[in-house]
Amino acid sequence: MDDFVDERDFKLLETDKYTFSVLKRIIKGECRVLLTDHERLIICHTGNPFPTWVWTPDDATDEEMERAFKLTTESCPLGEGYTYNIKYSLADYFIKRAAEEGQKLSIKTNMFAYDCPEIIEPHVKAEGELHLCTEDDIEAIVEFKNAFHNELDIDKESEEKYRQQAVESVANRSLYFWKDAEGKFVASCHWYPNEGMAAIGLVFTKPEARRKHFAENLVYNVTRIAEEAGYLPMLYTDADYIASNSCYERIGYIKRGELCTVGID
Repeated sequence: MDDFVDERDFKLLETDKYTFSVLKRIIKGECRVLLTDHERLIICHTGNPFPTWVWTPDDATDEEMERAFKLTTESCPLGEGYTYNIKYSLADYFIKRAAEEGQKLSIKTNMFAYDCPEIIEPHVKAEGELHLCTEDDIEAIVEFKNAFHNELDIDKESEEKYRQQAVESVANRSLYFWKDAEGKFVASCHWYPNEGMAAIGLVFTKPEARRKHFAENLVYNVTRIAEEAGYLPMLYTDADYIASNSCYERIGYIKRGELCTVGID
């Protein structure tokens, strides 16, 4: 296994360009763990609290899955709280092998990957308006990031880290709020380019402001901005959040792939 990537790896990930679009982006940067044979296996972990990404082809054999299990758990041990973003076939194998070693591994999150080849205007227009975040909104962004990660219980970081990310998002003009009729920030959404695609994220509506079509209208507007910039919008969703997935589908998002996060109970 090598500890560097090249064009062979990017070509492999093109076969799963939606479900593994994040992996394709992060392997270009600094990684704590990076292992690849450039043919059948890629393992990547940037750092805590983020999951370890493990790519295998759809036709991976039991022998290849065993190799993936051993290499992944050696570099990111089960007992140290690591989680793994993997395909469902590999998740089944990991769960079985962990049980053989006396550890209970289970699926923590079911994820869908969507893209939006043709955006559809919402049928219901929400009260309020789109707001591009500025330096004056840094603390509000931190508040939204805290709430977003706490509710999902994933990738939680310090407020200082959220503040650094907020400053970057403002500088990049990539983060938006929905402002209701009273001028209150009620929902958030950002986007960033990832080669030919635009990753949509941080989609969060304050609990007291839900079921008022704020997120639908916000994501529609941000999707349109990304599309007009020349990118194909895409996003990940929690497959178990039926309401939010329906929201995305209503404005033109189409499910392209499935993925899951597994970890120790």
